[in-house]
Amino acid sequence: MTDASNRAAGLLKEHRESIDRLDAILVYTLGERFKHTQAVGKLKAEHDLPPSDPTREAAQIARLEDLANRADLDPEFAKKFLNFIIAEVIQHHKQHQS
Repeated sequence: MTDASNRAAGLLKEHRESIDRLDAILVYTLGERFKHTQAVGKLKAEHDLPPSDPTREAAQIARLEDLANRADLDPEFAKKFLNFIIAEVIQHHKQHQS
C-alpha cells in the first residue's frame, strides 16, 4: 500500500470508530427516551388521558425541525425520524390503556 492509501485507511478507520460511538449514543439515548415516554403512557392511562397529544406532537416536530436546521441535518429526515418515534410511543401508550 502507498502512503496515501495508508493515510486513507487510517482516516476511514477513525471515521468508522466515530460512527460506532455515535450509534451507541443514539441507541442508549433512545432507550432513555422510551423509559420516559413509557412513564408518560402509564400516567396517561392512570388518569384516563388520550394516548396522543397532537398539539404537543406538532410543537415537537417544529422544535426538531429547528434543531435540525441548526445542526445542518436535513429537516425532512428529522421530521420523518421524529414521526416514527412518535408513532412508536403512541403504540406503547395504547398498550398501557388496554
